[in-house]
Amino acid sequence: MLNYKQLHYFWTVAKSGGVARASERLHLTPQTISGQIGLLEENLGMQLFRRVGRRLELTETGQLILSYADEIFQVGGELEEMLRGQPAGRPVLFRVGVADVVPKSIAYQLLAPATRLPEPIRLVCREDKLEDLLAELAIHRLDMVLADSPLPSATEVKGYSHRLGDCGIRFFATPALAASLRGDFPALLDDAPLLLPGEGTALRGLLMRWFDAQRIRPRIVGEFDDSALMKAFGRGGAGAFPAPAVIADHVAREYGVVELGGTEAVREHFYAISVERRLRHPAVVAISEAARQDLFGAAD
Repeated sequence: MLNYKQLHYFWTVAKSGGVARASERLHLTPQTISGQIGLLEENLGMQLFRRVGRRLELTETGQLILSYADEIFQVGGELEEMLRGQPAGRPVLFRVGVADVVPKSIAYQLLAPATRLPEPIRLVCREDKLEDLLAELAIHRLDMVLADSPLPSATEVKGYSHRLGDCGIRFFATPALAASLRGDFPALLDDAPLLLPGEGTALRGLLMRWFDAQRIRPRIVGEFDDSALMKAFGRGGAGAFPAPAVIADHVAREYGVVELGGTEAVREHFYAISVERRLRHPAVVAISEAARQDLFGAAD
């Protein structure tokens, strides 16, 4: 008989890209996971992985078994989701991954509607790199992931991207730095010290193309994967920085900065990524509807 625990270890390794990452997610030692997969291969009489250099690659049999495992654990996740909402009066567990490039204030505004539902919700948030959150989503440890880009086409995670909305960009600086800049926006950004999102963010490439189109060459003095850290450096006067237009008032008030100007030509997008093609979780539905009608609808 097929050992489903061993199958789950195999599936997690395949989805995570290696034993080391799988051991972190399963909270087991690499030796335990490797041993259990070895037993699975022995029971099946087939090799599921082959080592290519330092990497593990699926064999043809491994790829076939992975496709079945995807369906098995997706159905299991749906069953688990259904059962979580069954006990009367008990909060529905809602587990969300927030990509570290999503501004905290936007994440809060997007998630807040879930806490105002008639049925009690217990919200559990995790922040991490998008690829790591998607791996958690694949094994049903998360119900949804908030991101600034849709599900990457190259990923092996089976999921669906639900567009929440988009908005333009505003630039901010401390009053002292703003007073030292010359000219009108956007020309005042030329040779100005600038803080930017990291290379891995969707916004970074859009901004760089916009600078080229405007023939602006700012001095990039800092790059940040964490948008809150970027704003903290901006508050300290290290440089000007961009932020989504929908939180412009919040940024100016919270960080003691002034708006230099903005553009609608650069749009920052936000997505809810789930394993559901059609949204069913009440919290995800509430988030999607509020985002389109209130948060981003008011920005249009």
